[in-house]
Amino acid sequence: MFLVNLNAGTIGVSIILILIVGLVVYKMIKDKKSGKGSCSCGGNCSCCGMAGSCHGTGNDLNKEQKHQ
Repeated sequence: MFLVNLNAGTIGVSIILILIVGLVVYKMIKDKKSGKGSCSCGGNCSCCGMAGSCHGTGNDLNKEQKHQ
């Protein structure tokens, strides 16, 4: 019990940081599943070096719609 009392501040800050990181990861997964993703081109793929890689092509979208 002495170690817990001695390190209470460190334990508290660690728990808060773990919760924040967990919420960020949860939001990223939720956004990815809803199709928002983390595309840095802003949706304008014509000027993006990764054009077609992050959003997929129209054929990919049609395949996904058929599976739903």
